[in-house]
Amino acid sequence: MSEFSFEGRVAVVTGAGRGLGRAYARLLAERGAKVVVNDLGGSIEGDGADIGPAQSVVEEITAAGGTAVPDTNDVSTRSGAEAIVNRAVEDFGRVDVLVNNAGIIRYAGLPEIEAENLERHLAVHLVGSFNTLRAAWPHFVEQGYGRAVLTTSSGMFGLDNNLSYAAAKAGTVGLARSARLAGEPHNIKVNLIAPAAMTRMGGGEQLDDAQPVLGMPHMPAAAVAPMVAYLAHESCPVNGEIYTAGAGRFARLFIASTEGYVHQDGAATVEDVAANWDSINDEKDYYVPSDLMAWSGSFLKHQFG
Repeated sequence: MSEFSFEGRVAVVTGAGRGLGRAYARLLAERGAKVVVNDLGGSIEGDGADIGPAQSVVEEITAAGGTAVPDTNDVSTRSGAEAIVNRAVEDFGRVDVLVNNAGIIRYAGLPEIEAENLERHLAVHLVGSFNTLRAAWPHFVEQGYGRAVLTTSSGMFGLDNNLSYAAAKAGTVGLARSARLAGEPHNIKVNLIAPAAMTRMGGGEQLDDAQPVLGMPHMPAAAVAPMVAYLAHESCPVNGEIYTAGAGRFARLFIASTEGYVHQDGAATVEDVAANWDSINDEKDYYVPSDLMAWSGSFLKHQFG
């Protein structure tokens, strides 16, 4: 038996009909999990619906000896998210793992971007993650165990034509960081994956069995799946953290703060800020806050020290 087994565990993977979600669902099933393969089956812009992608992945899993069921509910609605989680409980008796992978992308930037573009991205990526996490949460609390992996993206660093996508993916970081604190007393861990893979949404899908070509990026979705599986496993040692994976590289992403400049004599002026700009931006003594209270304590330590 593999050291990292999911025997006896039930996993829900959203957006699992293609690409990254498919790779996650297949690996979790291969390791013994029973899997709900959720996928609305729409376009990368979020239009349309089709049971085909989810059903196809279920057939792949069952053909390999695994156990899975398809689901086509929409994560962006409360009822849809609840139906996805209920499918796991009704078919398999419990839910242990939630991998929120469902997403869309509609490229646009300022000034021409419409509010509807932002609203739709938030509905799927951020609200969808919230909906499914909230639906799974009572089950996690009752059984004293849960693992959730939300999807953020290096896209949050910004591109001129992905404003809505970046905003939504950055939002999932705050969601996970706060959920982590609520989950700690119940053995619930909520982490984030920032995948790096060539998929439909990434501009062109690279098959998992594609062979490397010299001078070309080799970024199949399957190369991300081991990190997701580790974050979803009972032995996962971290909570509220961001990890990136792809092309054979695995790394941690984090939000840090510089020590900055402390003004001691009277009220600070704009001139004081300008004169100490280098100290404010000096990264040599940065620190990584574990949560808001940890950051506040460090930021204000000069007032209580």
